[in-house]
Amino acid sequence: MATTAAEVLIDTIYDWGVDTIFGLPGDGINGIMEALRLRQDKIRFIQVRHEEAAAFMACAYAKYTGKLGVCLATSGPGGLHLLNGK
Repeated sequence: MATTAAEVLIDTIYDWGVDTIFGLPGDGINGIMEALRLRQDKIRFIQVRHEEAAAFMACAYAKYTGKLGVCLATSGPGGLHLLNGK
């Protein structure tokens, strides 16, 4: 079976040292969510109730751990809400 772009994305950020992602699932990122599910032993996904919370959490995580803070949301309004959490 061929490797998907989502699998390449998750493997790449794992290679960068990312071990936690904060986000909210949605239809536009189903492929990424599946890649995360298959790699749940490597990368932890923390589901939030609002995309802005994911951005705040990723920012705080980066500040307090010194690691990359990663947040994830679906396209459209979900992605826009990530900007507010900066």
